[in-house]
Amino acid sequence: MKSKSTETKPSIVFCHGIWADGSCFNKVIPTLQADGHHVIAAQYGLDTFAGDVAAVKRTLGRVSSPAILVGHSYGGSVITAAGTDDRVAALVYIAALAPDADETSQSQQEKFPVTDVFSHIEIAAGRIWMLPDGVECFAGDLSEQEKKVVWATHFAPAADLFTQKLDGVAWRSKPTSYIVATNDRTVQPELQRFLAKRMGATTHEVASSHVPMLSHPELVINVIRAAAKAVQGAIAKA
Repeated sequence: MKSKSTETKPSIVFCHGIWADGSCFNKVIPTLQADGHHVIAAQYGLDTFAGDVAAVKRTLGRVSSPAILVGHSYGGSVITAAGTDDRVAALVYIAALAPDADETSQSQQEKFPVTDVFSHIEIAAGRIWMLPDGVECFAGDLSEQEKKVVWATHFAPAADLFTQKLDGVAWRSKPTSYIVATNDRTVQPELQRFLAKRMGATTHEVASSHVPMLSHPELVINVIRAAAKAVQGAIAKA
């Protein structure tokens, strides 16, 4: 039986990036659950963009609506496409990509200097693997133990994932928030600022590596809480 508080709050669906899975949100999920939200992290294989977006839409079916999609890194591309679903009320981007209709994850990044992490990768068996020393560029502000876990649980995307394209640009029609990681060495901070400004997002900057949900979880929680409060307010006025 659902509690009344859970029924009145939007659900939260997390969408991970490359070199990660849903466990990268483990520092923010418990607090949001305690707040009374239905929370779930979509798990997808990073094989095809269409497959990943379809997985998120299936995941939306496992929680109550409306929902907020939270995307980290490549997960921003995923929520940009999946967020056109009517069950989605708002979007939160964490150091994330957010392609427009004529862009891909790759073409967006090519407009800015290549980041350090791409000097620490290896393409093998049709996938892009992060080398152990690459974790410093990905999650450099975590403890040594945490960095080892981040690398041990990283998952390699298909080599052509970032060049794949889908229709649908949810940030053009849904409320957005954006967390800019100013010390990011994986997605250019200037690209993040450009995307946040372009979508008209409520923007927050934090001196973080590429993984603020692990290095600054309280900030991420508060940004999601604010987005959820805005959704609740919109529902109350409707």
